[in-house]
Amino acid sequence: MDKTDIFLIQLLLVNSRLPYAELAKKLNLSVNAVHKRIQSLVEKGVIRRFTAKVSHFAVHSVQVFIYGNSQIGNVHGLADKLRTHGSIYWLAVGGGNYLYIGAYLRNVHELAALVAYIKEEAKIPEPTVGIMAAPPVLPAFNPDDTALYALDYQIIRALKDDSRKPISEVADELGISAKTARRRLNRMIKNGLIELSVEWYPDASNDIITLVQLHLKPDTDPASAFKFLRKYAPHMLFYWQFVDIPNVATYAVWTSTMKELQRIRESLEKEEGVLSVVPNVLYVGYIFSTWRDQLVEQ
Repeated sequence: MDKTDIFLIQLLLVNSRLPYAELAKKLNLSVNAVHKRIQSLVEKGVIRRFTAKVSHFAVHSVQVFIYGNSQIGNVHGLADKLRTHGSIYWLAVGGGNYLYIGAYLRNVHELAALVAYIKEEAKIPEPTVGIMAAPPVLPAFNPDDTALYALDYQIIRALKDDSRKPISEVADELGISAKTARRRLNRMIKNGLIELSVEWYPDASNDIITLVQLHLKPDTDPASAFKFLRKYAPHMLFYWQFVDIPNVATYAVWTSTMKELQRIRESLEKEEGVLSVVPNVLYVGYIFSTWRDQLVEQ
């Protein structure tokens, strides 16, 4: 992958229904070039699915990030177990058998049971638990218009495995007019009720994906973590920050060589407000379905 592929993936992670023309404009490419790049990423297995789900905002879910050194021997066997849990959506394996596990909880009261489960099954005796900060409510959201109706769930279900499906096909599948399908989908997008993204497997390419943990100095404003995301773009893809560990930020970093990764690490270590930089190269990742995916079936 090159930098343009990375920018393209970032755009699709945020909204996988962006039209080819809009993607082309943002990337300064032709529509045909964007189409070819997406097809190439799909063929390589980097993008496996264009997804639609009920959003965090709509169900008030709690996202947690649990990580630590594991004493387990068979990581693939562990993936098969975590796949059936129902709340765990992601497992990534880094160097030294360091595991990163992401989960969506219906409420914070489910956290203790999840941590106990991961300690037992993933053999992480002392996991670090990060509770994600709630996403900001965008100005476009209408807080008085956040209900999801039966037809909304049907539209999400129609898009769940192919969120780029033409709205005319969705309408035909559901037996409604394209105008109705478009209006209801636009309402869900505007009010943050639907999550349109992609299942992305960067380990399918020869690129290096590293989780870099930044420990900020106690007197550093945690909000400053965002400035590093912008400064080191496109290498810094996204980051996690936690309400219970305010001075720690974990970034997903893309590089094409180890030398490039070392350069970024050295630069981060010199940044004002940074106490330490701990990178861990990822070797394999797994994505699982959760209770959020089942909402449209119920």
